[in-house]
Order: sequence, then C-alpha cells, then structure tokens
Amino acid sequence: MQPLHGVRVLDLTRLLPGPFATLVLADLGAQVDKLEDPEAGDYLRHMPPLQSAPAGGAAEPTSAMFLALNRNKRSICLDLKKPEGRAAFLRLVAHYDVVVDQFRPKVMDRLGLPHATLLAQNPRLIVCALTGYGQTGPLAMRAGHDIDYLARAGILGLQGPQTSAPQLPGFQLADVSGGLWCVIGILAALAERAHTGVGKIVDVSMTETSMPFGILSLASSLAGQTHVRGNEPLSGGIAAYGVYATKDGKFVALGALEPKFWLTFAAGVGLPPDVTGIVPGEHQTELKQKVAAIFASRPRAEWETFAREHDCCLEPVLDPRELEKDAHHTSRGVFFDVASPWGSLRQLKLPAIDPGPSRPPPQQGEHTDGVLREAGFDDAAIETLRSSGTLRGTPSRR
Repeated sequence: MQPLHGVRVLDLTRLLPGPFATLVLADLGAQVDKLEDPEAGDYLRHMPPLQSAPAGGAAEPTSAMFLALNRNKRSICLDLKKPEGRAAFLRLVAHYDVVVDQFRPKVMDRLGLPHATLLAQNPRLIVCALTGYGQTGPLAMRAGHDIDYLARAGILGLQGPQTSAPQLPGFQLADVSGGLWCVIGILAALAERAHTGVGKIVDVSMTETSMPFGILSLASSLAGQTHVRGNEPLSGGIAAYGVYATKDGKFVALGALEPKFWLTFAAGVGLPPDVTGIVPGEHQTELKQKVAAIFASRPRAEWETFAREHDCCLEPVLDPRELEKDAHHTSRGVFFDVASPWGSLRQLKLPAIDPGPSRPPPQQGEHTDGVLREAGFDDAAIETLRSSGTLRGTPSRR
C-alpha cells in the first residue's frame, strides 16, 4: 500500500536533511522529482565513498550516501539563476502538490521565486521550508550544521561525562529529525488541504526538531531542577545504565533500569541483589567500577549468550558493518537490494513502510525532458531551454 500515491513533490533539497524527508515521501508512494543544479547537481553525489558502474556501464561514479537517500525519485536539471529557468519552474509548480525548499531564508526571494509567488501560482501548493533556525527570528539567516543546531537546542550539552567537554554524536540527529518533521508537517498540511482546498507554508527548524530528544531533561529544567550532565540515571549516573568494554575490546550496553532487570543481572553475575543499584548516589562510583570489571572479564560473544539466558536489557554494541549480518535485522528484512546502473545497491528499509518494488536512484538530469513534457512543454520549448543553457549538464533522458 502506498498512501501518498498521486501526490507530486518537487524537491529542491540536497545533502542529507531534505533528501531524507523526500526519501520517506517517495517510499510512501509520492512522485518525487528532484530538481538539481545543471552543473554540480546535489553536492552529495560527489562525496566519498563513490560507487562506480559495472564494467561497460555509463553511470558516473556516485556517492554511496547519495545512492542510499535517493531511490524512488526522478532527477531534473534546471538552472534557477536564469530567467528561462525561473519561468519554467513556475510552470512546473502548477503541477505539484508539495515543494520542499532547503535553502536559507530569502534565497528563493533573491531568485525571484518567493514562497508567496509559488502559492499565487498554485493556491493548493504546500511549501515545506526546512532550515537550521526557521524562517523568522534573529538567527534565521545564520549558517549552521548539525552540531550547531544540537548546540543551540540544548541537546549537545547533554552528551558525555561531566569531566569532559560535551561529546559529539556519531550521527546527524538534527538533519534526520528535521527531515522527519518535514514529513509530519507535510502530511498534516495535506490532510488540512483535503478540507480547505488551500495550501500553506510549513516552517521547519532543525534546531527545534532536535529539542524533543531532550524532552525529559527539558521537563526537569522547566520545573526548576538542575541537570548535571553525565550524572543522571540515563546519562551515566548509575551502573545499571551504561556502556561497558568487554574482554576482547568490544562493547555492550546495559539498560537494566527497572528493579526486576537489575536484580536479574546482579544474580546472573554474582552481585548482591540490592535495588540501590538503580538509585543515584555516591555508592554508584564503586558499583560502576565493579560492573566494568565484570564485563571486562568475558568477550562480547559470551555476554550475548548471557543476554539470551537472562532477561536484563543487555545488548551488544554493533559496528555498522555488523548490522546486515545480524540475525534479528535479517529476519525483519531491514536491508534489501535494488538493481541500478551502479550495480546492485544494498538499501536500508525505512520503519513502518513497505515501499514495494523500488526504483534505483536517478542519474543527474535523467528525467528532465520527461518531467517537462508532463508539465506541457513541447519539444521546441525544451530545445529552447537547452539552447539557452538552462538545461545544461548531464544530458537528460526520457
């Protein structure tokens, strides 16, 4: 089932946040047409590691990261800096339900394509504007990346032990959460439009989409409580909830927060059955040292056996390279393959979505002519655009 079948999305985004949002929409059945610059295209296409086509293939070497984010989409190349490109874009907008814009505020204005103009061209249009700090406010025009949004959101300050600087997460939380909240906002706007017949602007700030991840700490702070990084039950303050090294230099994660889980773990490793093990306090320093020594006494594989035999919320810390071989993930079909001009691509299935047969990621400009024809451009008009340089770049394909 593809609940967004028939919904047309014009995607102006690149790198990670917006393309993740439109990946979700595409897997849900929307027709996502990715508008790329005729020269460089999406910058992510060129970021290592690159995947090349099989021998004899014509596809340009393309980033594995791009290929992971852009299945089920089409690619068109149109130069919005040219008057002809802007005029063509406005004609296209009339045929879409959603435009996803990841430029900084005012960029579309400078191009002569402000959101108000797009809505005037198509009153049913939903414009989802994804930025670091939102469309308004004193920081609206500031540049930033994931680390900056997490810092401003108060999330980075929750990471790591009290004795060191806040630790950099090993993943792009603000970028991905920004993409997810775009999807939520777009789905809500589509539902609203079904009743009103009118589109709207959805303003998504990646700083604000990061904040809910710290909602428990934020709730305590708003209630007047002082949060001490690295000293709370869920941030390293108790032995029952932490990451420990094993004998073979690998790691396990223990999450025995409830009494029944902690007591099961304690009994299994020979610790006293004392529920104060899950209560913060000075005694935790010594207890954490004991637990660390216990975990360091056996290799990770033995702790995996222990976890199967003792219901105590214990898991191995998997390296990303181990994921696709993990028996549980394999049984759930978390990874699947898509045939493409770059050979068979291993892909990550999105949660709660069954996209059915998937189309490969597009080559740059692969669908330009076809998309323009769908919007009513005839061959002469397309050739005029190409002659003006508006469609220059990778030759488009039907």
